[in-house]
Amino acid sequence: MNRETLPDLRRLLLVLGAALVLGLLLGHPFALLLLGLLGYVLWQYRALAGFLAYARHGAEDRLLDLPGITNDLVREFEMMRDAHAQWEQKLNVYLQRFEEATEALPDAVVVVNDSGTIEWANPRARDYLGIEWPRDAGQRLVNLLRYPELTAYLQARAGRPREKVLELQSPVDPGRRLELRINLYGGAQLLLMARDITELYRINRMRKDFIANASHELRTPLTVIAGYLEAFEGDTANCPPDWQPRIAQMREQSARMQRLIEDLLELSRLESAGEMEHGEQVAVADMLESILREAQSLSGGRHEFTQDLDPGLGLHGDRHDLYKAFSNIIFNAVQYTPAGGRITVRWYRDADGAHLAVRDTGEGIEEYHLPRLTERFYRVDKGRSRASGGTGLGLAIVKHALTRHTARLHIESSPGKGSLFRCDFPPRALWQRPAAVPANM
Repeated sequence: MNRETLPDLRRLLLVLGAALVLGLLLGHPFALLLLGLLGYVLWQYRALAGFLAYARHGAEDRLLDLPGITNDLVREFEMMRDAHAQWEQKLNVYLQRFEEATEALPDAVVVVNDSGTIEWANPRARDYLGIEWPRDAGQRLVNLLRYPELTAYLQARAGRPREKVLELQSPVDPGRRLELRINLYGGAQLLLMARDITELYRINRMRKDFIANASHELRTPLTVIAGYLEAFEGDTANCPPDWQPRIAQMREQSARMQRLIEDLLELSRLESAGEMEHGEQVAVADMLESILREAQSLSGGRHEFTQDLDPGLGLHGDRHDLYKAFSNIIFNAVQYTPAGGRITVRWYRDADGAHLAVRDTGEGIEEYHLPRLTERFYRVDKGRSRASGGTGLGLAIVKHALTRHTARLHIESSPGKGSLFRCDFPPRALWQRPAAVPANM
């Protein structure tokens, strides 16, 4: 029994004692005990009813100053109410600051609930997406933003990524280019952010156009120069012998420039091609066997090759792009693995999809280089890369070719332990080749 309940217990005992004494004097002790208990209950009920009215209406209803647990409840309630008021005031301040911060953001922000309807948007959403708060509260997002990729993402429940990035034109201003980033949080709720990337898009477009046009313009004169150099090298009668080493060096450098231009054109094509929707059936194992024969020829017997290829596992995709991606990875393993090293190529499937894994026992790469390996012209060792004749575009081509097939490149490497380059394809891209029927059946 705690200290707060003692006054009420004493009061109850006093009422019952007085009723008992009076009942004994009148000759009806049980009846007066019952009346005393009933009166005490009604008194407590009146006090609790007053507390309930006070809790509902606050200062509009004043509670009688009754000793005991009722007043203790009132004091606790007032303390909780004061604490709640302070928290409410703080939350209002935080909410006001949040609204001011979101109004100052250069990006549009839209909150979408799990049913796809808009719960909140900042003022910038009106300028970028045409979504105005609170006018569009409760509207379905897909009714206001009619983009197939966005609709497909919202309709997909199971298996959708927690983050999706889209590039699209603003529905309000067609001249404005937006990066739409969708983040999944709190179960199935969505936070949609739109950023104006018009200037960045224009600069990237200029860069791509310049590279494509310059490559096209350089291809013809380089072809002419290479042709004349080949003619000079073969004309031993009219070409002095001491010119031959210089001509051979010029031919080597012109061939390197031609490879660079071809890679630039290939990369420009992949960047503008976009994601592939439908592709042909590609027998990947047959393609890899052909690439491995070329790799062994390039190796010249300096490396040990092992392979584990699933012959029935294929892909829906572009044969040319897949060949460029796979050959770049395997040929890089040959170029950057010292003589006597081992190169292992696996083509297999598991619950996550299909995978091409190329592992070598080369020198390895420092970890801080790994995030930048797929950047164009990025070289881990500039001197070694130039000596091997590489253009610095191989892994950039691999990345964009895989992106077209909704696949990803995973890289693991450490100095002295070699490297692993793995291409991961989703299950929807797979194709299973039917088993061959025996000839005697």
